[in-house]
This record gives sequence, structure tokens and C-alpha cells, in this order.
Amino acid sequence: MRKFFSSVITLGIALAMVACGGNTNNGGRKAQELSGAGATFPLPFYNVVFEQFGQANGDQVAYGGIGSGGGVRNLRDKIVDFAGSDAFLSDKEMAEMAPVVHIPTCMGAVVVAYNLDGVNELKLTGELVADIFAGEVKMWNDTRLAELNPDVKLPAEPIIPVYRSDGSGTTFVFTDYLTKVSPMWKEKYGAGKSVNFPSGQAAKGNPGVAGVIKQTKNTIGYVGSEYAFAQKIPYARVQNQRGEFVLPSSATISAAASGVIPSDTRCSITNSDAAGAYPISTFTWMIIYKEQNYSDRTREQAVATLDLLKYILSDEAQGITSEVHYAPLPAKAKELSLTNLKTVTYDGVAILQ
Repeated sequence: MRKFFSSVITLGIALAMVACGGNTNNGGRKAQELSGAGATFPLPFYNVVFEQFGQANGDQVAYGGIGSGGGVRNLRDKIVDFAGSDAFLSDKEMAEMAPVVHIPTCMGAVVVAYNLDGVNELKLTGELVADIFAGEVKMWNDTRLAELNPDVKLPAEPIIPVYRSDGSGTTFVFTDYLTKVSPMWKEKYGAGKSVNFPSGQAAKGNPGVAGVIKQTKNTIGYVGSEYAFAQKIPYARVQNQRGEFVLPSSATISAAASGVIPSDTRCSITNSDAAGAYPISTFTWMIIYKEQNYSDRTREQAVATLDLLKYILSDEAQGITSEVHYAPLPAKAKELSLTNLKTVTYDGVAILQ
């Protein structure tokens, strides 16, 4: 058996569900144990879909929510079957490893969550969000915030930004958005999985950021929408390119993906100009090697990996997305993904015929 960091896999499906030994799945092959690691952003969706996949297929999926950066490192080290990432690999990153395939699994939103006594409605522009996280707007009763929210009683208290301490696709999505709406942010900080935020408090993972905001007054932070919902933390309406102040929902996230999707599905949908679009929306991906014979993996493991991805792309799995506060993939993204899976091989032979 390949070594795997069992200590970090606390959110996967219990391995006692199906004993791999002699069991077979519906396709007649032996049931497999798959391992993945990466983004915490889609974990609530993955927890449900992995369990349903196991019940339908007999395969077990263990997933470590260690952040997109950690997941990609583990894939690069060839110790997992797949990496989860909210940030697609750059051309430079792809040149540094064997060929990979990106498969989008769902869509979601990064929200700007906050903790202010008595404040349940807040409007923010992208430029104002950038200035807050750059430390240039320091007080909650700043004139710009007050003018944008005339009916809200904002406290005369310092703003405490909360950001990710780990390499994070959520950070990439958030800062990718900020570079599009703020020339200052683009010049000083840029976009990346890790960014040198000038002030505030760091926390690990989406759960960590949500937890700090929940427990600390006068904080503001970026977090996957499901985590803010689960913790009952309010989040801001963010102004989109059309000037609309929008909350994330299945409809407003889907609107952000109404543009052209490239054949490899690597694209950013932040700051969409579509009407009704929530401006900090994103795909999240599972990334696998195009050649699946590595690290003593068997062909059955490779087949099980593709079965998992096909299941996630199915109408059944996509129907789960809105139930856990994400959005389903557009038809074009599913079509491209199924085509891309046909390029995946084991010993040079296509797995899907």
C-alpha cells in the first residue's frame, strides 16, 4: 500500500464502510480505496458526493482538506489519486510536472463575511474591499463605508481583516478578483494562492477563517459561502460590473459562468460582466494525471478514479450542489470535461473507450 498522510484525513469517508478485499462494484472490478487532498472550499459538497459515490459504486474516497496548494504538492509528489484546487494550474506550474487534466466539479462563491454587532446588511464595492485588506481603510465608520451604507450604524472600531495562512485556492480566487477591480491591489499584491497581506489575522482553511470571524467582533474575511452559511455569519452584497449589489446564490453564481469556457476548462469567472452575476464566483477542480500509471497504481485504481469523476459530472451529483449552497456546472463545462477524460490513459492506452 502506498503511504499516505492518514493523520490529516479527518474529513474523508470512513474506511470501514466497505472492506476492499473481495468486494466488487457494479462494473465487476474490485472496489478501490482512492485518496485525494486539497481545497477546503468544496469540502461540504465532496463529503456528500463521496459518500453517495461509495454507496453506489463500492469504492471509498478519503480526502484531506489541506488547502489547494497542499493538494497540488501531493499530486506533484504522486502520493494521491487526485488533487482538489480552486485555482487552476498556471502554464508555469503545468510545465513543471507531467501532463494533467482539470475537471471542474462544481461552482461556488467566495463571500466577504463580517462580524459587526447589529449589522446584518452591508454593501461593498470591490475597490473598497481591496483597500480594507490593504490596510488603507482602517475603521468601520470610515466615510466611504458610511456613504455606501447610509442606513447602517457602523461602529467606531478598527477593522480586523482575516485571511488564509495556508496556500489556498480561495485566496487565489479572492485576490484574482481584487486585481481586476483595484489597480492598487494589482500593483502591490497581485493574485496568488499565498499573498502577503499587510495586516490582520491569519487562519488555516475555510473553517479556520470562518471560525475566527464567528468568534471575533469587528472582523472581516473571505470564505467559501457554505462556511459562512453553516456558521450563520453575515456576508456583504458585493457590487458587480453592472453596478448591481449582489448576494451569492445558485442563480447569481451560475450567471458568472455564462461566458466562453476554454477546452481545458482553465478559466477565471471573477468580475463577470453578466447581468445578475455574483462577482467573486469560481469553478473548483479535481486535477489528475493524464497518464495514470504512476506510484504502483493499478489499472483498477485508475478506472475507479475516472468513475469518480464521471459520477461527479452526472446529473445526480450535480443535483446535490444547490442543496449544499454551491451551483451546478454549466452544460458546456460537463461536455468538455467528459471529452477531456477520454484523453486519460493507463500505460498509454485510453481508459474510456
